[in-house]
Amino acid sequence: MTLLRDEDLSTAFDHAARSYDALVAANPGYHAQLRRSVRRLGLPGYGAGLRLLDLGCGTGASTAALRAVLPAAHITAVDASAGMLRRAAAKPWASGVTFVRAPAERLADAGVTGPFDAVFAAYLLRNVADPDGVLTAARDLLAAGGRLGVHEYTLSGRRADRTVWTLVCRGLLRPVASVLGDGALYRHLWHSVTRFDTADRFAARIRAAGFDHVRTLPLPGWQTGIAHTFVARRPEAAR
Repeated sequence: MTLLRDEDLSTAFDHAARSYDALVAANPGYHAQLRRSVRRLGLPGYGAGLRLLDLGCGTGASTAALRAVLPAAHITAVDASAGMLRRAAAKPWASGVTFVRAPAERLADAGVTGPFDAVFAAYLLRNVADPDGVLTAARDLLAAGGRLGVHEYTLSGRRADRTVWTLVCRGLLRPVASVLGDGALYRHLWHSVTRFDTADRFAARIRAAGFDHVRTLPLPGWQTGIAHTFVARRPEAAR
C-alpha cells in the first residue's frame, strides 16, 4: 500500500474527524499516556508564563493533555486538517488556547512564530513527508534550552511488538474504521507505523536535527515497545 500524503492524508483526517474521539476513547489509557508524556517534559510549576506549541493537535486530545498538566501556560495548537481543527476548537477551553490551521512544514505562513518554551508533537512525525525538516523547524521555534516532547508510535524493533501492533490494527481498529468509512486512513495508520523509524533510529533523528539531552521513554500497558515518549532540548546559547 502507498502511504497517504499531504492533501490526501489531510482529506482523510477531515472525514475521520467526526468519529475520531470515539475511536481513540476505545484505546485504554490513551489520554492518560498523553498526560504522562507532557509531564515528562519536566516544565516547572503549572506553566505560568510559558508559551507551548502543540504541533498536530488533531481534535484536541494533546491540547487537553497540555492544559491538564500545565493549566497556566499559553498554548498554540496547530493542525493541517480543517475537520480535526474544527472539532478541537468547538470544545470548551479556558482562556490561553489558540487554534491555527497550518501544515507543520509551513507554520510561518500562518503566523506561528517563536520563541516557544516547549514544542509537543503527538502522533505527527510519521505522518509528514519530511520529518527531519519538521524537527529542524521545531528546534528553530524553541528558545535556547527549550524542550521538545514527541509522543509517537515507534516500534522497538522486536518482532513481538510488531505482531501486537498488527493484531490490534487488523482485529479492532481497521474493522471499526471501515464501517465508519475511514478504512483508508486506518490502513495508512498500520503502514505508517511499520514503515517508520524504530525508537532508537528516531532518537538518532532528533539528535541529528540539533537537539541534545535526548531521552527515549517507553509507555506502559499494551503499547510498551510500540509507543514512546521522546524528550530533548534545544542547546543553550553559547555563553
